[in-house]
Amino acid sequence: MSGIPWWTTDIAGFFEGNPDDPGFRELLVRWFEYGAFCPLFRLHGYRLPNTAMGPDMTGGPNEIWSFGEDVYPVLKDYVLLRERLRPYLHAQARRASKTGMPIMRPLLVEFPEDETCWGADDQFMFGPDLLVAPVVQQGARERAVYLPAGAQWTNAWTGASAQSGTVVAAEAPLERIPLFVRDGASLPIALPSS
Repeated sequence: MSGIPWWTTDIAGFFEGNPDDPGFRELLVRWFEYGAFCPLFRLHGYRLPNTAMGPDMTGGPNEIWSFGEDVYPVLKDYVLLRERLRPYLHAQARRASKTGMPIMRPLLVEFPEDETCWGADDQFMFGPDLLVAPVVQQGARERAVYLPAGAQWTNAWTGASAQSGTVVAAEAPLERIPLFVRDGASLPIALPSS
């Protein structure tokens, strides 16, 4: 709706961030999960420990393996998820280039007849087929998600059907952002169990 289809953030903020701080690690994981569903996906920032200003100025390490053994597997899984979604993302990018329809959009763009979607400000559609509900409260392991009326919804992680036009309590362990697939779309979110 803003006319900026290639939007992103600097995951976990640009300045500072102590990789040894558990609160920062949780912030990083939740922001990384969210970032995987932004048009541009980038972990970018100047982390602690700081170095002196000058031509050799760098922050601390910023690679996904730099934030601890507990965080690395989660970040890696989202990098791989983003890679699995690449064909879908490319299709949405082509559409954005041709029509201006942003990849990441408010619920009301897809569901203008559902009045509840007009006030939904903490979840969004990633293309037409995937509803993303970021976890924005520290320590939360569940969150309320509104599933717009006029579509069939499936929990992308579990495959369970969910009632449209209702608010559901979505499980959100630290390693999982709530995601719902619209109308049976085939998106490779959860890997098949081996």
